[in-house]
This record gives sequence, structure tokens and C-alpha cells, in this order.
Amino acid sequence: MTAPLSRNRDYRLLWLSQAGAEFGHNATTIAFPLLVLAVSGSTAASGLVLSAIAAAQLVAGLPAGAVADRWNRKRVMLACEAAQALALAGLVAAVLAGVATVPHMVAVAAVLGVCTALFEPAEDATLAALVPEEQLGAAVAANAARTSLGQVAGTAAGGVLFAAGRFLPFAVDVLTHVAAFAALAFLRVPPRRPAPEPVRRLGPEMLAGLRWMWRHPVIRSTTGYAVVLNLFFSAFYLVVIVLAQRRGATAAEIGLMAAMLGAGGVAGALLAPPLHRLLGPYVSVTAVFWVLSVLVPLTAPARDGYLIGALFALMALLAPTANTTIVTQQMLLTPDGLRGRLSGALGLLTGAAGALGPVLGGLLTELLPGTGAVLVCAAGMAVVTVLATASPVLRALPRRQPAPVPE
Repeated sequence: MTAPLSRNRDYRLLWLSQAGAEFGHNATTIAFPLLVLAVSGSTAASGLVLSAIAAAQLVAGLPAGAVADRWNRKRVMLACEAAQALALAGLVAAVLAGVATVPHMVAVAAVLGVCTALFEPAEDATLAALVPEEQLGAAVAANAARTSLGQVAGTAAGGVLFAAGRFLPFAVDVLTHVAAFAALAFLRVPPRRPAPEPVRRLGPEMLAGLRWMWRHPVIRSTTGYAVVLNLFFSAFYLVVIVLAQRRGATAAEIGLMAAMLGAGGVAGALLAPPLHRLLGPYVSVTAVFWVLSVLVPLTAPARDGYLIGALFALMALLAPTANTTIVTQQMLLTPDGLRGRLSGALGLLTGAAGALGPVLGGLLTELLPGTGAVLVCAAGMAVVTVLATASPVLRALPRRQPAPVPE
């Protein structure tokens, strides 16, 4: 009989190390623009720092997958934790000395973005090696809960810490990365099989994840539908925030709206393991599409920030279940030697959708009056919902998890 995840020593080490690191990362993310504003007074500079994180993640996405598949994954994760701790420690020292500058902050942000891009494929591929295949869905769901909790708690703490001292959020982040490094140092990762093909140059290796995704119908379909949905939801989120401001919503109401979205994600992540087993893969994936298609149009006439926040929470409730199903299917259908590159390719595509979505939302709010922008986003989600529901590939997903693909 397989021991429960709570008794899996190495999975616990990985989970706990990243629970702290994600808390610190989110505290830093909310504090970064506040620090830039305090130092320079420029809102444009604030955007530049946050853009540096996103741009670095996108640029490093494909190479990161190849690195995770060809190098020792534990060492990659340790190097990322060490680099982030050192970069943030330098920023803390600069803030305390009163010499922090915008270029310095942009450089630190770029280091954080590159390290995040490198770490995630290595962690994703390591997870599948630490957890038995029958527990992989539960492990993915637990990681989703960790991410949601880190986002809610870290974001809330970041503002409080910054108010107490400008250096504090970044100092806390340093400590979380040091603790994560210490925990990962004791991680025992099963040895990997030698690569069946000779190591090629980095360029061809980087594209292997995209090629694998394109050739495999299940991975191609689940990724395509999820990326398009993410594009329209990212646009919709910005549209609703702008619309709420124009209608007189207070800063507290807008903050609560964002918090309720995170709370819905936390609740959904806790419900994901039983829902994943109960609903089966097809319903688990398509249900979130239908929930968004029904609820998004309801925000168009809504003028109460608390009502919109409640709708946000409901929208986020089933997303972790869909994510658990998609990630589990994709991991089991991908050989270990390709999992890092697949994760890097997925990160690139979802990151691009997340970056382009706000651009689309901004254009819609400029071009369309009132609720028109919301309805355009809703229409886009409705189209992809119908396509996903009718997809023969998604309909054919087996209720039982597929057997892992051999090397």
C-alpha cells in the first residue's frame, strides 16, 4: 500500500521549501512597485521593474526547460535559490544605505525572473520523480493550494512589511530563499536514466518541448484551449478593474475584489483532489470554461465591488481542478527526459498569454464604451468554451490516469 503524501519525506521538503519561497516572492512582488515609487516617484519606472520580471521569465522559458532536462535538477533548484537570495540581499543593503536605484532594481527583477523560469521546469520534472503516479494528481493539487496560499498571504504581508520598513519585504524574501536552499539541500531525488539520444546543441534542445506538445494531440489541445482562455481572462481582469474605478469603486473595494479571487483559488485548490477524482478529466477541464462563460457577462452590469468580488471567487473555484487534470495528464504522457522542456514551453505560452491579456484589455477599454469590453472578453471565452466542449480529443480523455510514457 502506498504511503500518503504527508509521509513522503522528500515531497514534504519540496512543498514546504516552496511554500516559504512563494510567500516571500509575493511579498516582494507587491513591494517592488512601492519601493520604486518611493525612490523615484515614477509610475513608469514601477511598471518597468515588474515588466523586467515578466520579460526575463519569457526570454528564459525555453532555455530553462532544456537546462532542467540536461543538468542535475536539484543543483539547478539550489542555484536558483542561492542567486535569488544574493540578489535580494544586495537590494536590502542598498535600501538600508539609501543608495537603491531604479537600474539596480531592474537588474534584481531580471535575476528573479530568470531564476523563476529556471526553477519551475526543474521542480515540475522533479515532482513526478518523487511521487508515485497514482498520487501525482493529489500532489499537483497540493502545489496549486500552496501557490494560492502564498499569493494571498504574501501579497497581504508585503504591504504591511513595507509600511513598517522599506527593506523588510525583501529581507523576508532573502530568509525564505535561504530556508528553501537549506531544505532542498536535503532533498533525495531518484537517479535519472541516461538520455537515450546524444546531447545536442542548446538551440534544437530548446524547441523539443514545443515539438512534443505539437505532436501529441492531448497536450496540444489542453494547452491551446487553456492558453486562449487565459488570454481572455487576463484581459477581462484588467477591464473589470478599470470599469470599477470609473464607476466609483473605492481602493478598498478593488483590493477586496482581488483578494476574493485569490480566496476562491485557495478554496478551489483544497477541493481539487476530490473533484479531480469525482468529475473525471473531461468534466474537470470543461467545467471551468462554462463557469467563466456564464459568470463573466454578469460582471458587466454589476456596480457593487463586493458583488464582483463574489463573482471572482466563484470564477476561481474550479480553476485548480482543471489545472490539476491538465498538468497530471501532460506529465504522465511525457517521458522524464522531456518534462523540463515541456514545462518550459508551457511556461512560455502561458506567460505570453498573461502578458498580452492586459494589453488586449487596455485596448478594449480605450476603444469600447461602458460594458462593451467585458462583453467582448465574454464572447471570446464563450467561443473557446464551445470548441473545448466539442473537442473529440478532450471527450476521449480516459477517466483513469494514463500510464507514464517510458523513456
